[in-house]
Amino acid sequence: MIVPIRRSLLVGIASAIAGVTAFAFTAPVHAQAYPSRPITLIVPWGAGGGTDATARIIGSLLEKELGQPVNVVNRTGGNGVVGHAAIASAPPDGYTIGLATVEIGMMHWQGLTELTGASYTPLALVNADPAGIQVRADSPYKTVQDLLAAIKANPGKLKASGTGQGGIWHLALAGLLRDQKIDPAAVPWVPSNGAAPGLQDMVAGGVDIAPVSLPEARALIDAGKVKSLVIMNDKPSGLYPQIPTLKSATGSDWTMAAWRGMVAPKGIPNDVRDKLAGALKKIVASKEYNDFMASRGFGVIYAGPDEFAKWMAKSSAELGATMKAVGIAK
Repeated sequence: MIVPIRRSLLVGIASAIAGVTAFAFTAPVHAQAYPSRPITLIVPWGAGGGTDATARIIGSLLEKELGQPVNVVNRTGGNGVVGHAAIASAPPDGYTIGLATVEIGMMHWQGLTELTGASYTPLALVNADPAGIQVRADSPYKTVQDLLAAIKANPGKLKASGTGQGGIWHLALAGLLRDQKIDPAAVPWVPSNGAAPGLQDMVAGGVDIAPVSLPEARALIDAGKVKSLVIMNDKPSGLYPQIPTLKSATGSDWTMAAWRGMVAPKGIPNDVRDKLAGALKKIVASKEYNDFMASRGFGVIYAGPDEFAKWMAKSSAELGATMKAVGIAK
């Protein structure tokens, strides 16, 4: 009886060793390095726009950096609320990321959502397009000082357009007027579905001012139908370096830009955040990205996770102050 017992013991020991060996070889398979499957990149705005185009070039370059497909998905609705909410509520595993826009610093002031920039894991600021002040080419105003003097002298006479009521370009102009000690209501705002219809309305004589970005006004500027008086930035435009900055023209420190930045749901693992942030830093510095953005006239700017978090907080504070002054904050 002794021999069978020894044999069974040996069989048991061999089975145990085999199990441990099998586990040792299979365990790493279940702990694969990030990313091990496709990534979804959510865009809170519609296909074909500037945010969509920016997201798609980033997605294509991110695929090369990470070695996994990046699927761009447009989640529109609610003036940006739907898409931004979809990013924030996704599982915090790095497999859903998104391109947040300046509206994340506006929507909560309007009572549309409780989301703010602090609702996300910031990854990288990738773009900013400052507001400009555009008028018709045959406008009598040669400088922004001429325009501001006319607004002061004739409150309510000059009208502006370029976005919806309370949109980014409305706030850009309202903030400028407030900075210059002019009542923001001195220039009535005519809501439009974006910069393009606002500019066309101005060219047709329906409004007098379109405080939109230079890339949006580019076609009409190049066609000689529109002239830009100033850019609301502390540095000249790479697109039109001859246009004065607001600081150089008036001494004002007021700036306003529509910006875009990559974010992830709050709480993703630090190593995943660092991998995404590192890849995005390389992308924003790449020739492919800069060439693409230059071809569209989009401004390239970079800030890493910590700096981007501060950028979003500052943007929200400035937008909130302006919205309160205009009376559209709740």
